[in-house]
Amino acid sequence: MLYPIPYPTTMRRFHTLLIPVLAAVLLVPNLSKAEIAVKTGEKIAFLGDSITAGGWGNPAGYVRLVIAGLEANGIKAEAVPAGISGHKSDQMLARLDKDVLSKKPQWMTLSCGVNDVWHGPRGVPLDDAMAKSGTYDDKVATRGTYKKNITAIIDQAQAAGVKPVMLTATVIQEKLDSKENGLIAPYNAFLRELAKEKKIPLADLNAMFQERIKAENKPNEKVLTSDGVHMNVEGNKLMAIGVLQALGLNTAELDKAKASWPPLEAAGIMAAQKAAEAKAKAAAEKKAKAEADKAKGVSTPK
Repeated sequence: MLYPIPYPTTMRRFHTLLIPVLAAVLLVPNLSKAEIAVKTGEKIAFLGDSITAGGWGNPAGYVRLVIAGLEANGIKAEAVPAGISGHKSDQMLARLDKDVLSKKPQWMTLSCGVNDVWHGPRGVPLDDAMAKSGTYDDKVATRGTYKKNITAIIDQAQAAGVKPVMLTATVIQEKLDSKENGLIAPYNAFLRELAKEKKIPLADLNAMFQERIKAENKPNEKVLTSDGVHMNVEGNKLMAIGVLQALGLNTAELDKAKASWPPLEAAGIMAAQKAAEAKAKAAAEKKAKAEADKAKGVSTPK
């Protein structure tokens, strides 16, 4: 005669506890398999000011690092550089169709805000109330407001089937409690709100910059910029990391991206050295000419 094997109470309790744990594991999505948003063959327009112009013009600029980082992960995307030095939100809106939409990109990053604040009386007020504050020149009405301009850029891009990625404005001087950084804070708050409202990816570069500058704690040195505004090597890398994260790269994919950057950094250093040498040569030639003219009694135009 066969007797049932007793099932220990401890085993019953173990299985009772294990079942909900297994269920929870099965129900949690596998985040490690989230795909990078950009696909091979797609175009990414980079709309911005001198920071973005440098991001493309510099061999180790953030735009080039983003493209290289995607390629390191098997995605060959094409950059559409659209950064112009000194541009503000009204100017970017005015050239949106010519410089971005007409190129038929699938994606567009938007980096705008530093000049809107930095240009002071010639800047772009955040909203109508700020426009009436009396701090702007007599042409302020022609420039609109930052909120209206940025919203129009995003709306027009989405209407054209372009997927925007919002970048918060970086810093104006690495002294984080500067007047300019205080002024740019509400502009960035608006960008965060708009990205949430429009359900578009956000690269919160300003938050990343503030966190890094505070962590470095080097008040007498430039950590991320060459002059308080424009990127140095580390600033370009941090911007690229922020953009790539917004495009969906995970930690392992970011590591692959970073591993592809050293050759670009080396090229950037070489380009900077050549530029410095050319500048020094031009200055020396100008000085020599001035001295020669002076010796001949010829006045050199200033």
